[in-house]
Amino acid sequence: MYPTAYIKYLFHFHTDRDYFECHELLEEHWKQDEKKHVWALLIQIAVALYHHRRGNVSGAKRMMQKASTLLEQRKDAIRKLGLDEEELAVLLKQYVKQIDEGKPYESIMLPIKDETLLQTCLALCKQKGVVWGQKSDMTNEFLLHKHTLRDRSDVIAARAAKKKRLPS
Repeated sequence: MYPTAYIKYLFHFHTDRDYFECHELLEEHWKQDEKKHVWALLIQIAVALYHHRRGNVSGAKRMMQKASTLLEQRKDAIRKLGLDEEELAVLLKQYVKQIDEGKPYESIMLPIKDETLLQTCLALCKQKGVVWGQKSDMTNEFLLHKHTLRDRSDVIAARAAKKKRLPS
């Protein structure tokens, strides 16, 4: 019923809190799906949390505000993804308020309304041996700074190959 990329997004969002991976998963799906706005909204939430956790307060606030604005336009699409759109709107606004008040990063739970979706996610957690809803590991440097520490050799090679194919 739901795209695999979305299930994986929810899994990472609520277990290891790998927001960078959440972004990567949905960005790939976003490129292939006509419902681009709803995926962009979910990507923005993950990116906002990634920024906030790293101390980029202005980037976090900007992304969370963009997500909040997009949610106002796409509530029906969020509802079709099994989330409670009203509760999510409140959550995003509260998070922006926390940022404005100078509060540190805090892990959040997306309000999953569809019980079948939640059970699917929980079954995946059981299969993988991880805990649903655990807080971010603030000591995991790779998780905190993944965009600068990950192996990008495949991306660099793909760009170089594309550049060679372009006419001069």
